[in-house]
Amino acid sequence: MSEQTSEAIRNRYDFSVLYDVENGNPNGDPESGNMPRIDSETGLGIVTDVCLKRKIRNYVQLINGDKAPWRIYIKQQVPLNRLDAEALDKYGISVDSDTKKFKEKVKKAKKENGELDRLILDYMCSNFFDIRTFGAVMTTFMRGGLSCGQVRGPVQLGFSQSIDPIFPQSITITRMAITTEEDQEDKNNTMGNKSIVPYGLYRADGYVNAKLAQKTTGFSEEDLAMLWQAILNMFEFDHSAARGKMAVRKLYVFKHSNDLGDAPSYKLFDSIHVAHKPEVETPRSFSDYDVTVDTSAIPQSVELTEMVDG
Repeated sequence: MSEQTSEAIRNRYDFSVLYDVENGNPNGDPESGNMPRIDSETGLGIVTDVCLKRKIRNYVQLINGDKAPWRIYIKQQVPLNRLDAEALDKYGISVDSDTKKFKEKVKKAKKENGELDRLILDYMCSNFFDIRTFGAVMTTFMRGGLSCGQVRGPVQLGFSQSIDPIFPQSITITRMAITTEEDQEDKNNTMGNKSIVPYGLYRADGYVNAKLAQKTTGFSEEDLAMLWQAILNMFEFDHSAARGKMAVRKLYVFKHSNDLGDAPSYKLFDSIHVAHKPEVETPRSFSDYDVTVDTSAIPQSVELTEMVDG
C-alpha cells in the first residue's frame, strides 16, 4: 500500500457522468480522418475512456502543478523513464541502457533490501495522483525485473456512449493564412474541413474499487474528492475550436456501505434513465432530455448523491 499519510478509502463507489457536446468533436478517430467516433451498427457516438482520463489528468495538473502528492505521471512531452528513474535513484539504482546490466543492478539492490519492490511502488503512488487513481504500466521497472512495474488502479471508466444516435457533419472552412510564397502566387486562401457533432448527450459509467485502493495504491478520500472535482470541471479548461461547447451536466455517485459493495454496479446504473422528451424529434440541448432515477431499485444501504445539476 502507498505510504501516503491519508488512509485508503473504505467504501466502494460507482458513478455515472452525463455530458454533452454542441457543434464540436468530442473524440476524433485518427483512423477515420478524425471524424467523431461512432458505433457503425447503432449510430451511437463513442468517447474512449483514455480521452476522459486525459482531461482528468490535465485538470489535476493545472490546479496543483508538479508537486506531490498531486503530480501526474502520464503527461505530454515528459518521458516516463525519467520519472521512473526518480524512484530508482532514491534507492541507489541508476538506469542502464544495457538491460542485462540494469537487471544485475536491480538484483543486487533487491538482495540488499528485500522490500525494494514495495518501496518503489510506495514512492510512485505517494507522488503521482494518476497512478494512485488509474494505475500505470511502468516499463522501466519491468525491464529491470521488478514486480511493481504494472499497477492496477482502483478507478476505472468505461467508454462513453451517446444516448441517441449522432449525425457527424464535415464542415468546409476556408483558411486565410498562406504558408509559402508559392501559395501566395496561386491562391488567396485554402480550404479545409472541420468534423462536428451538432449535438450529442453522452454517458460514461465508472467504478471505484476500495479493495484495490487498500491493497495497492492507497487511493484516499482526499483523492476521491479531487477525482469528483476533476470530473465536474474536466471540460472547463479544455475548450477549443475543435471541441465546440462541452459541459458536464450530471454526476451521480453511488456510495456503498462497505468496501465490497451492496449491489452489482449494473443494477445501480440501470436505475438512471435518460431519454429525450416524447415531443422532441431532434435533440439539440440538454433541456430536450428527461433524466430520472428509480430510487426503489437502489438498496437503502447505498447512498446516492447528485453532485451537479445542469
